[in-house]
Amino acid sequence: MMPYIDNSKPADIRALARDYVDGETVGEHCHKDGQFIHATEGVMEIRTPTRLWLVPPQRGLWIPPRTAHALRARGKVTLRTVYIVASRATFSLGEQPSGFMVSPFLREIILKSLSQDVIEDPPRFHRLAAVLLDELCHLTPDLLSLAMAVDRRLASACAEILATPSINPGMKALSKQAGTSIRTLTRMAQSEFGCSLSIWRQQALILIAVPKIIAGEQVASIAETLGYETPSAFTAMFRRIVGITPGNYR
Repeated sequence: MMPYIDNSKPADIRALARDYVDGETVGEHCHKDGQFIHATEGVMEIRTPTRLWLVPPQRGLWIPPRTAHALRARGKVTLRTVYIVASRATFSLGEQPSGFMVSPFLREIILKSLSQDVIEDPPRFHRLAAVLLDELCHLTPDLLSLAMAVDRRLASACAEILATPSINPGMKALSKQAGTSIRTLTRMAQSEFGCSLSIWRQQALILIAVPKIIAGEQVASIAETLGYETPSAFTAMFRRIVGITPGNYR
């Protein structure tokens, strides 16, 4: 991205701290400003109308201004987020929702911007905000997300997959859940996702596994939780889709 030149005003950036209990949700909403969503603890499930992200502490998610999104806490979540005024937001992070890796340095800047001594000192906050915007211009993308279905029948089948990731229900059961035929469900998946529903399920399992991998959970435990017969079978699937092994990803 382009280098950042500071001509911002103190009001261009706001930082917010909020905690959520396990399972707490925030329904679909949007903001006039852009939002960089980050949490220092817990995993956030964030949905837009067309995609799903699971965001652990080492990751962040950019939501452009006026983009509808919803949040659910998976475990206790310690949210530390930043709002960026619309006139500066897309310059920093683009016009589409995007995942990014969060460096320890960026994490500490976000936390410092929420400290009382900085909040009560506007010139100091402004200087810190300039550094924050500069860091946001140089983040490493994290492209792992999941396409969400638009058709309600396909969405119903996808919801079943996400609700029971350890069980492979098969197309017959999924088509029954969706209230349509196997042929129609297959056609809808190919049309909306560009792949079969079985491939989409594999991608969903990867998305579910990533926060567990980053948190240090053993591959054998993850494989068992997701219904794989052996850790090697899970590792092979992970490597085929992501390009590296779970250990290297961690």
